[in-house]
Amino acid sequence: MASTSRNEEQGSSSSAGPSPIEAVKTVTWGTNLKEDVFARWGQGFIFSEDEPAALLQNEGGPCAIIAPLQGYILKNLLFQEPQVEHWQQIDAERRRELLLEAMTEVLSNVSTSNEFTLILQADKQQSVMTENPVIENIAQGGQEPPTDHNTFHSSLRLQSYNSVEEVHSALQASYHMFTNDGGVLLFLYSVLLTKGLDSIKVEVEDSSEPLIDGIYGHGSQSLINLMLTGRAVSHVFDDEKEVAGLRMKGVTEQGNIGFLTLLENLRYCEVGSYMKNPRCPIWVLGSETHLTVFFTQELSLVAPESKWETARRIFSSYDTEGSGFIQAVLLGDVLATLELFSLPEYVDIMRKKLDPDEFGIILLNAFMAEFFADEPDRLIPEHFTVYHYNGLKRSCPQNKVSFITGRASVPNPGELECLSEATPLKSCLRTKWPTFEVEWTNSVNPSII
Repeated sequence: MASTSRNEEQGSSSSAGPSPIEAVKTVTWGTNLKEDVFARWGQGFIFSEDEPAALLQNEGGPCAIIAPLQGYILKNLLFQEPQVEHWQQIDAERRRELLLEAMTEVLSNVSTSNEFTLILQADKQQSVMTENPVIENIAQGGQEPPTDHNTFHSSLRLQSYNSVEEVHSALQASYHMFTNDGGVLLFLYSVLLTKGLDSIKVEVEDSSEPLIDGIYGHGSQSLINLMLTGRAVSHVFDDEKEVAGLRMKGVTEQGNIGFLTLLENLRYCEVGSYMKNPRCPIWVLGSETHLTVFFTQELSLVAPESKWETARRIFSSYDTEGSGFIQAVLLGDVLATLELFSLPEYVDIMRKKLDPDEFGIILLNAFMAEFFADEPDRLIPEHFTVYHYNGLKRSCPQNKVSFITGRASVPNPGELECLSEATPLKSCLRTKWPTFEVEWTNSVNPSII
């Protein structure tokens, strides 16, 4: 395996500027890294003793790395050939492979030049070039974090690779480093240096802001986007927007893993079509303080949207109460959004046709029958199985991290009498499916915090 190694001590620098270790530390934490915040990120990648393929999160903060990696683990577990029938019963070797594949995929997504950098710990680095047995790290009450951040950073070294195959082999050989104390940070720094710190500074909206909040330890949206899409942009809308003369960067293409957030339900942000419609039916879910994962094996949820489904979605976006109708005055806006004929004279004619009794409303069924009568009916089955993952034990039933199973449906708005009470999880999912309903096994309400 061709690779190069560079020794970089914390605190060592040259006249050209700070060392790569110092630089990545500043981009990540800013200039004032608190020990308690650092300690919350000090764990390795560990699996739950109650769910073989579920990663465990000890404290708040590292979900910005753990939840996206969990999404990639599920993608490869559920949708990689040959598919496994009993996917919740995998053995230690298989989940080791899944974690390594997920880490390699993230590094591949962020690399723009087919060059890769791993950050490793010097006192363990001699084992990187050799094959190692499977070293399992299953949670048994958690891990002790590194003693302090200065000691941790002084032990770090850089290893460079020139292909995906080389970096995957190196990850295999150094697997134990990433599953022991500090492993999450080793991977985070590897992602950032593989991406390139200058590239990150160009992509983020404010390069003076660190990627991890110095007070609460939460990963920024830029860090989440980097893990999911390979680009550290600060927004989740599609492409770019210009607001008050400022050009803001969003997501530019469809990814394998999606993203939905409760903050959109609260009108604090807009999630674009790229993030809402990934290639695989797996979504990282964001609350105000935490990230979890929602997934299913029902591929129709990510099938290309038909014209009928597009029309229903856009109509529903103007139906803010989910009542199955819109105010008649909004008809022109709906037609224009759908790129249909929308001259005022025509809109007036159609408004009178669709609202002959002048109640001031237009029903979804009447609208669809008029403009999309020949389009096929919905493709999503009436009911389908869904799962939810939360890596924090304290947020899970009986403090056991496992995939919670539910029976879900997305009724047509015109067929829905009323929506059930909106839990935070339902409110998040309804930003994509406005009529989403689910019954969770044993009447459990999964937490997204």
